[in-house]
Formats: sequence, structure tokens, C-alpha cells
Amino acid sequence: MLTVCGSLRDGSTNAAVIQTVPSVAPEGVEVDTFDRLADLPHFNPDDDREPLHPAVADLRRRLGRADAVLFCTPEYAGAMPGSFKNLLDWSVGAETLYGKPVSWINASWAPTGAANAHASLRIVLGYLSVDIVEDACTQVAVSRKLVGEDGLVNDEDARSAIAAAVAALVKHAAG
Repeated sequence: MLTVCGSLRDGSTNAAVIQTVPSVAPEGVEVDTFDRLADLPHFNPDDDREPLHPAVADLRRRLGRADAVLFCTPEYAGAMPGSFKNLLDWSVGAETLYGKPVSWINASWAPTGAANAHASLRIVLGYLSVDIVEDACTQVAVSRKLVGEDGLVNDEDARSAIAAAVAALVKHAAG
């Protein structure tokens, strides 16, 4: 499974959720985390050719070999962050996500729960023809006080909810 955080912020609660996934994933599940969001160049269709930028090639290689993908992204100005949308733009046309089981965890503690970011994520993923695993798409409100010094979510209820989402994605991917 590949995990991707849509936030560049130091101390991001979305990053904490992603960093927590390996410790709550079912036994035997290999978790790979794409952490090069900041390295991706701005998407330009003219640059979508060999040789690809190294970060783009790495993204596509890791997406291609993943059995499933889990996203966790914040909402900025009523939508997903531009840097995260850029990552998705680099996935269009590469067919690395086509038909792949995909889900997301909404880590927002805000009353709106990053609903607009996830609605726009659903739209973009529709263009990528992914297999959205509804049972694995969930909201787990994570505030900074629920994140330990190790960068992991330390609240047992939140960890259990993350584990349940991951287990649902893994089960679906196993088929």
C-alpha cells in the first residue's frame, strides 16, 4: 500500500495520520509512503515525456507498484492544496492509478471536516478511473494534541479508526 500526505506543513496532523498507518496496518502489509510532494515540479503537459523529472518518475513507479493507495489531505481555501492537486495532475494519463483501490482519511478537526477538499479529490479521482473504496474513506478528527513527540497519532480511538480504514482498504485490495 502506498500512502500520500497532501500537506507540506511541518507538524501536519495529516502527516501524523500517514506516519501512523504502518503501526496500525494489518500484519504482513507493506506500507510505502511517498514523501516527495515538495519535489514535484509544476505540472506541464509539455514536460510529461521522457526523461521525466526524477520526483515524477519516482511517484509513478511507486503508484504503479502499489496494491492500493491511501491519501490524507487538508483543505486550504475551500479545496485541496495546490501542491497535492499537482501530484494528482502528474498521475493523469500515466494510468498508474487506473482501477486501483484508493481511499482517504479526513484528519480535519474543523466542523466542515475538509468536506470540500475531499469532494474535489473524489472528482479528480473519478477522472483517474480509480476504485474508490467507500468503506475505507473516513473522517478521524486529529488535533495536534493527539500527536505525540514521535509524530504519530497517540489517541487510541483515533488509532483504532485509522486501523479500521486501513484494514478495509487492504481487504478490498486483496479482493
